[in-house]
Amino acid sequence: MTSTDQQPLGSPFSATSTCEDVLAGLDLSEKTAVVTGGYSGLGLETTRALAAAGAQVIVPARRPGIARAALAEVEGCEVMPMDLADLDSVREAAAHISGTRTRLDLLMAVAGVMATPERRVGPGWEGQLATNHFGHFTLACELYPLLAAAGEARVVVNSSAGHALTDIRWHDPHFRAGYDEWLAYGQAKTANTLFTVHLDALGRNDGVRAFALHPGKIITGLQREMTLQEQIDRGWVDEHGDVVGADFKTPSQGAATGLWAATSSLLDGRGGLYLEDCDVAYVSAPDAPMDDGGVREYAVNPDAAARLWDLSVAATGATPIAP
Repeated sequence: MTSTDQQPLGSPFSATSTCEDVLAGLDLSEKTAVVTGGYSGLGLETTRALAAAGAQVIVPARRPGIARAALAEVEGCEVMPMDLADLDSVREAAAHISGTRTRLDLLMAVAGVMATPERRVGPGWEGQLATNHFGHFTLACELYPLLAAAGEARVVVNSSAGHALTDIRWHDPHFRAGYDEWLAYGQAKTANTLFTVHLDALGRNDGVRAFALHPGKIITGLQREMTLQEQIDRGWVDEHGDVVGADFKTPSQGAATGLWAATSSLLDGRGGLYLEDCDVAYVSAPDAPMDDGGVREYAVNPDAAARLWDLSVAATGATPIAP
């Protein structure tokens, strides 16, 4: 990926497009997908849409009972236990999938946490980085042989415009010197994007392409760690919890960019790109307002992506992927 690749392609879809719009007329009956977080919010919309198009969908879930209830009427869907914050759990889930499937066409990393109170995971890792990045990183590495076996596979990772809050804090990625919930979220979202840049560089010769995306502003369970008053103060909702913020999307509109990333022929032969509003985003200026869109250069920098990859392999012990 070069900065010249990070340019809109003229997609026929837009910020208002829905899951149904993006997948209209597509037959995914030969595809198998893994969707993390696939039982609530954007993940639930993603699972429903893929299954409706004929795909077999595997949903690893931290709360499998709740997931099965949410997906009870979705045909072609399998729920299995997995906690992204517990890498042993991630490896067990990957081993189960690898033992029951011969190929994997789509890995959709939709699950995530946002602006959580300080939590330490594993050997003292910062919780948002561990859950949003290390968990998905490990899952992708362990499932990589199945992705490569598909011949043409895509890995789609939900990042956020929140990546504009900060680059990777190389000097203190786990906030040992003091915790900030929003900077921790921003760093995790930058990590999500850099992860796809290097995964794509490693995987393209095997037909494995990777994309990160900003789904847009949507009120889902992602805001569960925030109080109602905090959301009111930010202008997102009113005192009744109803959305009043400008440019907010419905969950179906929010899930559309991920589904476009997973299926669009416009992205054939491409990868390592950051997407928004069902198109490739442009590189934004360092001081541009977050809500103006685009991706910061540091989040798609190949050297930084390789550095984060090496850090992540060392931290997680994930199975390396040979270039």
